[in-house]
Amino acid sequence: MTLAAGCGSHGDDAPEATSGTLEEIAAKAMCKPKISTNATELRQANCTTSDGRYVLATFATDRGQREWINEAKDYGGAYLVGRKWVAVGDETVVNALRGRLGGSVETGTNHSGHHHMS
Repeated sequence: MTLAAGCGSHGDDAPEATSGTLEEIAAKAMCKPKISTNATELRQANCTTSDGRYVLATFATDRGQREWINEAKDYGGAYLVGRKWVAVGDETVVNALRGRLGGSVETGTNHSGHHHMS
């Protein structure tokens, strides 16, 4: 399905999603990460930058990443999804981050801001 074999940049406005360790991604986002989860499968850190506050997470597997996103989306928010990493925060923060890190923006299910307890 993918035609582009990752050669050369096409000069479009969305940069190729960065990849690397949590620390490398955080450095590109100009953030000093405060690590909150440090496991093989999942590493998670809180970041505060001039763009705002967000959570940065890196994953060992694509499947682990997708499962994490699907669960987290119940809480709303915006998600910047890259190669085995995700940044979660307000839409404005996530869009600013996309300029630094690339990736694609997804939004959570809870758009109204009202939390319904089932």
